[in-house]
Amino acid sequence: SELIRGFLLSGMHCPSSCSPGLLALMAPGLALMATFSLSSQAGDRRALPVEKPPGVKGRTLILLDVNTKSPVRIISENFLSLQLDPSIIHDGWLDFLSSRRLVTLARGLAPAFLRFAGKRTDFLQFHNVKNPAKSRGGPGPDYYLKNYEDDIVRSDIALDKQKGCKIAQHPDIMLELQREKAAQMHLVLLKEQFSNTYSNLTLTARSLDKLYNFADCSGLHLIFALNALRRNPNNSWNSSNALSLLKYSASKKYNISWELGNEPNNYRTLIGRSVNGSQLGKDYVQLRSLLQLIRTYSRANLYGPNIGRPRKNVISLLEGFMKVAGSTVDAVTWQHYYIDGRVAKVTDFLKTRLLDTLSDQIRKIQKVLNTYTPGKKIWLEGVGATSSGGMNNLSDSYAAGFLWLNTLGLLASRGIDVVVRHSFLDHGHNHLVDHNFNPLPDYWLSLLYKRLIGPKVLAIHVAGLQRKPRPGRVIRDKLRIYAHCTSYHNHNYVRGSITLYIINLHRSRKKIKLAGTLRDKIVHQYLLQPYGKDGLHSKSVQLNGQPLAMVDDGTLPELKPRPLRAGRTLVIPPLTMSFYVVKNVNALACRYR
Repeated sequence: SELIRGFLLSGMHCPSSCSPGLLALMAPGLALMATFSLSSQAGDRRALPVEKPPGVKGRTLILLDVNTKSPVRIISENFLSLQLDPSIIHDGWLDFLSSRRLVTLARGLAPAFLRFAGKRTDFLQFHNVKNPAKSRGGPGPDYYLKNYEDDIVRSDIALDKQKGCKIAQHPDIMLELQREKAAQMHLVLLKEQFSNTYSNLTLTARSLDKLYNFADCSGLHLIFALNALRRNPNNSWNSSNALSLLKYSASKKYNISWELGNEPNNYRTLIGRSVNGSQLGKDYVQLRSLLQLIRTYSRANLYGPNIGRPRKNVISLLEGFMKVAGSTVDAVTWQHYYIDGRVAKVTDFLKTRLLDTLSDQIRKIQKVLNTYTPGKKIWLEGVGATSSGGMNNLSDSYAAGFLWLNTLGLLASRGIDVVVRHSFLDHGHNHLVDHNFNPLPDYWLSLLYKRLIGPKVLAIHVAGLQRKPRPGRVIRDKLRIYAHCTSYHNHNYVRGSITLYIINLHRSRKKIKLAGTLRDKIVHQYLLQPYGKDGLHSKSVQLNGQPLAMVDDGTLPELKPRPLRAGRTLVIPPLTMSFYVVKNVNALACRYR
């Protein structure tokens, strides 16, 4: 990567008579991820994209080839996965997970894991009761509350009569009342979050049934995080409530994987006492023993320890955990939020320094694992653009997609097996689906990723011609390119095709010429841009110029590509994200699963 960057900044020039073959010989090497330090124009800091007029000197042509012989990484089929926060119990959205529209949207992102966890994980208690009305609490639309609760009960009765996948069609007035209730509850949840003081939550057996039904109907595998803050006087984990939940789930033959706790490095601020890595490791060993006693879960997967940002004290906790329970967990997990949602600005999402903050964290986590359990899989769970629930018109806008797509590309190229997106649907603004059950820009980005990107990661070769930057100008990596084998599940493309995905943070368009094994191949373009007058703040997107929206509650739109003729230069518009399927490459790395 450094060799590539050095070449691009070297100021080498080529006369107009240069042949493509000569240019290809100038390619300095390969990189798993290509980030290009292309010269910025004087208008880089303006609010709107600035195009250079035709004929201006200094345009950069990038030559791109891919190593098609073998993959450099192979990630999980469930690489892009989803999270639901337990707050959906508080604000009532859990009762609407049976909505046909929500199930349709979730099915679009299958196969994937569905992690049920978040800041309220360690305040969650299971009660094996079936009556939903008596166990329900929290604020709601007072005048209509009784009728609203009765509607929920009637809906539950109707669902109970269904066999197999249980789907509900909720009346508009019922959804309107739920949105009113959720809006009131949102203020309560935010107050808890900012004060870091959380009230206890009750998960009933019926609520667990609804959660599992949603996962099962959507083709998602449920991962349930158990409460780790139920403690005995000697600070060991009290597993009595967890055992009750495990026995109930086993009686229903629910196929679930398990975790214990959420961000254990924050326990001192939550309850006034900490749980060190060694004790947490013992708790996980205890949970594994508990699972082995229950036939249904004797071979269930267990993931953890779900630590926060790997600062010095967190790394110490992880090291203590790995010494005791490194062989007990099936993957090691950590969490990451890029910026504080309370102070975020749209320009934050365009900063390459922000996009690169993950690299150092990956290195720290991998260093610990290489010491204690070499080869252990690593997951990034609970990732989101912003913390504190996100910010309206920002973390749920088109602009947030730059962080999300780069996160996917960077993690895959570094061999992180799974990334869990916070959240599919919740009370904040980091979600993929809003409270009207409409997909937001990051949903469409995730859908394209699922449809086009396979688990095999490919190395790329790049070369380019670059004028020297003016003295004093800071050069940043604003063009990012990743390559994978095209998804085997996409029957529109034969095996052996490859998919490129590209992030252009420049305020001018960039040109890429496919070379080597990619030369003279037909390419299908999937260009995702904001739709409407709000620009980067837009909550709607267009694909190749056509706005994306659901056809109806049970149907996602067809994602139509724009075919490009063989040999055509790829023109990447400013401030956009795009996917390019290179057809019929017959890549050896991509022929077989």
